[in-house]
Amino acid sequence: MKFEDYNPLEEKVFKIMDKKGKIINTDDMPNFTNDQLLYLYRTMLLSRTMDEKQLSYQRQGRMLTYAPNIGQEATQIGSAYALEKEDWIVPSFRELGAWLIHGVPLKNIFLYWYGNEWGSHMPEDVKVLPVSVPISTQLQHATGIGMANNIKKENNVVLTYTGDGGTSGGEFHEALNFAGVFKAPTIFVIQNNQYAISVPRIEQTASKTLAQKAIAYGIPGIQVDGNDIFAMYVATKEAADRARRGEGPTLIEAITYRLAAHTTSDDPTKYREDAEVEEWKTRDPILRFKTYLENKGILTKEWDEKMKKEVENEITSTFEEIEGKADTKIEEIFMYHYETMPPILEEQLKEYKDFLEGGKNNDK
Repeated sequence: MKFEDYNPLEEKVFKIMDKKGKIINTDDMPNFTNDQLLYLYRTMLLSRTMDEKQLSYQRQGRMLTYAPNIGQEATQIGSAYALEKEDWIVPSFRELGAWLIHGVPLKNIFLYWYGNEWGSHMPEDVKVLPVSVPISTQLQHATGIGMANNIKKENNVVLTYTGDGGTSGGEFHEALNFAGVFKAPTIFVIQNNQYAISVPRIEQTASKTLAQKAIAYGIPGIQVDGNDIFAMYVATKEAADRARRGEGPTLIEAITYRLAAHTTSDDPTKYREDAEVEEWKTRDPILRFKTYLENKGILTKEWDEKMKKEVENEITSTFEEIEGKADTKIEEIFMYHYETMPPILEEQLKEYKDFLEGGKNNDK
């Protein structure tokens, strides 16, 4: 595929598969093996099942506030699968599929949402930055890593994510501007899931598309069907190849939909109609991919049922392993903000310890 064939000003959207799982663009279809296809499908199942289980755990009071990814699996898994192991992922807080593809252990994911500092401590060979909750601040980190790669003459690329609402922040402009000027090997994926909490996409910007914002920074921008795992893979792979050739960054707008709430603290029924949600369910990325695999004779009902049980058992056993044993030590809240604890935090930690000691003396 060529980015220039999909001018965002003309609102052309890159697709390979339609919503019924039929291939409509054979020229750009990636040459995956059956094992690769089943691996991608299993990862989508794992992501969806983790979402459902974690929503249940949170409602039971067994986990903290959670941000579900339901409906966005193809955007995340398709894009992250285009990376090499040595490439970086710089996430926000809704990239479960990307974490799973790039090697983040289930235990880390559960620890993070359980409120434990060690959830952000990645294995040495997993190049994923910690979750970033402030909107779009992670984009500057991604540009910085890309610029550092250039200085160090490393041929790695950086993949980072934000939402449609994140494009309204100043950090979005600054990150893309610097990336464009310094040809940082950074891929920016906008997960346009149609809502920034309760603000609909149409009220977010006067631009016809989010991808066209790339034009101002002198970099390619493209709209992609974010519920088409093949299209997301191919577009991201082309962006990664460009970056490795020294051609700089790319902006990808993935058109998808958040089928669940923004977080477990949100009630989406207050700002969107059920009919809209039901219509987007017909575009469910997992259902679409599953239909394709079944029509090709790659996925059987027996294999599907077996994998569903396998991923559910994996998720349940991992959560039960940490539940009740993973409470964050108060000291750790002070310890991991900086490489060396600054005086202000040392003072606060001392106050906390003095308070504890005073309590013990009063007990005596």
